[in-house]
Amino acid sequence: MNVESIMEKLQELGSEQTKKTFMNHGASGSLFGVKVGDLKKLVKFVKRDQDLALALYKTGNSDAMYLAGLSVNPKLMTKETLQSWVKQANWYLLAEYTVAGVAAESPYALELAREWMDSEEEMIAVAGWSTYANYLSITPDEMLDIQEIRRLLIRVENTIHQEQNRVRYVMNGFVISVGAYVTSLHNEAIRVGEAIGKVHVNMGNTACKVPLAVPYIRKIEERNKIGVKRKTCIC
Repeated sequence: MNVESIMEKLQELGSEQTKKTFMNHGASGSLFGVKVGDLKKLVKFVKRDQDLALALYKTGNSDAMYLAGLSVNPKLMTKETLQSWVKQANWYLLAEYTVAGVAAESPYALELAREWMDSEEEMIAVAGWSTYANYLSITPDEMLDIQEIRRLLIRVENTIHQEQNRVRYVMNGFVISVGAYVTSLHNEAIRVGEAIGKVHVNMGNTACKVPLAVPYIRKIEERNKIGVKRKTCIC
């Protein structure tokens, strides 16, 4: 398949209701409103063609961009392409999931996460924190910089309530990720979660809520899943 045929299929799969839902969550610009489950059915037509996946992202259509993220080989991504992707991610679904998931499995995960977290652009900072959180979920503890992660926990504790709206959400998610996936920092993440308490985020015209870090981590602990890594963070 080529870009044109994929775009035609996306248009067929889109619905006004899903489009409206995405827009309530912050989507803007070009989109058809395709459910993620339906996008995943198209991955088999794109996955073996890296150039096709990259071309889909370049369309600027949100559905095509998300499909690209599900389909690319992150190990083949260049740093320049990832920088281009993050600049085009105009709402949180693309920044937190598409860009962050691919970046976390790329050779440039930490380099880009560190850079993006310090950005004054909300969606770029969002991608940075989410990239690091995703990286924790797939990387063995012995390969992690524990001292750096500890410093980032302290940064969250000290600054989260003054950060930009969606950055607060992913910082809270970072604490959860540390508590769930980094065994040696589990207790420290619990402490930080208790310190930051409820994190207020404007979720737009939706019923979504910000999870409380400590109860969320405790539920994972109850399932004996602390420290259990994921095979992939692309979803």
